[in-house]
Amino acid sequence: MGKLKIGVIGAGAAGYFAAIYAAQNGAEVTIIEKTSKPLAKVKISGGGRCNVTHAAHAISTLSKNYPRGEKFLKKVFSHFAVKDTIHWFESRGVALKTEADGRMFPVSDDSQSIVDTLQSTANQSNIKVLLNFAVKTISKTDTGFKLYSGDRFLEFDRIVVCTGGSSKEDGFKFLSNFKHTIEPPIPSLFTFNTPQEPITKLMGISVPDAYVRLEGTKMAYRGPLLITHWGLSGPAVLKLSAFGAKWLFDQRYNAKAHIRWGNDWTEEWLIQQLTSFQNSHPKKKVTTNPFFGLASRLWEHLCERSEIGADILWQNLPKKQFNKLVQNLFCYIVAVEGKTTFKEEFVTAGGVVLDEVNPETMESKLVNGLFFAGEVLNIDGITGGFNFQAAWSTGYLAGSSANQSK
Repeated sequence: MGKLKIGVIGAGAAGYFAAIYAAQNGAEVTIIEKTSKPLAKVKISGGGRCNVTHAAHAISTLSKNYPRGEKFLKKVFSHFAVKDTIHWFESRGVALKTEADGRMFPVSDDSQSIVDTLQSTANQSNIKVLLNFAVKTISKTDTGFKLYSGDRFLEFDRIVVCTGGSSKEDGFKFLSNFKHTIEPPIPSLFTFNTPQEPITKLMGISVPDAYVRLEGTKMAYRGPLLITHWGLSGPAVLKLSAFGAKWLFDQRYNAKAHIRWGNDWTEEWLIQQLTSFQNSHPKKKVTTNPFFGLASRLWEHLCERSEIGADILWQNLPKKQFNKLVQNLFCYIVAVEGKTTFKEEFVTAGGVVLDEVNPETMESKLVNGLFFAGEVLNIDGITGGFNFQAAWSTGYLAGSSANQSK
């Protein structure tokens, strides 16, 4: 028997990692990419810095950051997790650093160092990279698989599918011969549009630790919140959009978001703080004395929304307006009407259902020799390096398993 021939479809993070590990034991590996740009998403991710992973070292903690795939990934992470990612890159000369929020980046702050390391490691393993080959169909043969692109075809003993997420179900059509169930793709990680809300006039203002909840649900998230010219963004909103992806899709992205401008605030504490200031500084104007580290423009807006005039002094503040101010600090309600996704870095929920894939090997339970890794699966993480970690882990496991003799 000659060398084992393994085809890896998709030249992204998961594809390169799968190919590198598939090339062990002397296998002949080819990465097949439909575009002319390998590792394009790695290059632009994190604003060009590449958020490689997240410092969530315990598997139980790490897996909780995946709205879809938590239980499946717990098993995958037992084979390759955050410490393994750090070791992999650092052992190849790419030092990583941890930021205050747990996100990990190369010390270079340049995604090119990640791209270069993946490509040079692939080159050392004699991995071929075939660009501009869009796989249209795959068929199973007596000895392996045939990959077709128009009148061209390639043959392999085993294949690893790492084509990433797709915004449309058509993106999974090339798998149709294998009868795998596809969970229809829907957007994840998006910002909330609030076109009718006056808060958009405060674009550029952020708060460091807000609490945002979707009305009528138990779904909520805390974290930095950013006001933009189209609505609400920042990690708190992006994380909430991931966990609420299906619910928001079903609501056609029409919902109400409740904002508490400080995650740890209680109504009682707010009343106490405001009353104390009111008693100590009765002759100060309410609108010109921002509280709780809030930006003056945001404070003025909250006062205006609470029907507090610009010249009202604390000693003259009616109880009704005082209570409205507390309410707007503790539970500011905005109408969400639509979303905005990041075209270059889009993440989708949906893909190959996990019940049909073995989490110990990433091999299809329906087709021997067919493996999956990355966002082609119904797996997605919140913002912060979690999607890349899932790519490294599933890529490692799929590639390692694909080159085992059967």
